[in-house]
Amino acid sequence: MNKLKLFLQRFENSSYYIFLIGIIAALFFTATFLINRAISLDGGHWFWSAFLRFLFTIIFLAVGFISFKGFSYFKLVIDEYIKNFVFWTTAGTIGFGFFYSLICYASYYSPAWVIATTFQFTIIASLFVLLFFGKKLSKSVWAITAMIFIGVTLVNISHFDMSNIDLLLLGFVPVLIASFSFPVGNQMVWEEKEKRIKNNCDILIIKNSFAKIFLLTLGSAPFWIFLYFSTDSGIPTYDQYINVALITILSGIIATSLFLYARSLCNTNNKLVLIDSTQSGDVFFALIGEIIFLNAVFPNALGIVGILITILGLFLLVKIK
Repeated sequence: MNKLKLFLQRFENSSYYIFLIGIIAALFFTATFLINRAISLDGGHWFWSAFLRFLFTIIFLAVGFISFKGFSYFKLVIDEYIKNFVFWTTAGTIGFGFFYSLICYASYYSPAWVIATTFQFTIIASLFVLLFFGKKLSKSVWAITAMIFIGVTLVNISHFDMSNIDLLLLGFVPVLIASFSFPVGNQMVWEEKEKRIKNNCDILIIKNSFAKIFLLTLGSAPFWIFLYFSTDSGIPTYDQYINVALITILSGIIATSLFLYARSLCNTNNKLVLIDSTQSGDVFFALIGEIIFLNAVFPNALGIVGILITILGLFLLVKIK
């Protein structure tokens, strides 16, 4: 294990290494779009799809910490949450609560590949988030992300009947809001880590990807309690428990830990944009997966053009140093 860690450390400053980790994360992230869509087609309520992932993530990671790192390490994670309750609640509610509940809600109105493509707006959202946190980005980055936005727009126009604006808004607007929520939560954690490094504070917990997932998930707990009393969600089915558990492992733990690991390696603003943009891989993986497993209709010419423009924008971003 130590030899593998030393081997990987040789590539950690490479944009291509960061890109590869991001694409692998995107592959596992795709489970969210595909399985949530399958749940919605079976009539499962979107709240339980979102809340059960929160619950399973807490349980799985807590067991993992205690089993592999010992109870003392788990106690340190809990102490971090208690000492910085306001920070983790804010970041968790925005980055995990808003983000995932809206993704699950949209799955009832849009196919998985459309949601995955629309979510690529998070690349543009990331630019505004970085700008808000005082980062400077080149004009070429803005131009390429504008191209990606055009691709996303074409995909949505190709799928929806423009005479049914209500359906378009219910499938598009929630994902649009989610695309801002996710990078805001992630950037808050990145900024917190950098602040602690500058102040010579202990970063043992906050540098661990699994610990960050646990803390962000735990931080979103008040939001899920509020949402439960605000919705008429009924009772989850047995299949929904199984499907959400699978999403939790593939997307909530594996994909998110890989993504946060890659993001922690970024030492320039352009690399932050690059890792956020690797989520474009979700589009390709979701489209292929939905056609194979959910008998989705292949996108029309306009949709294909939109997907190609979106993916082309990703590869252009890789070239920017």
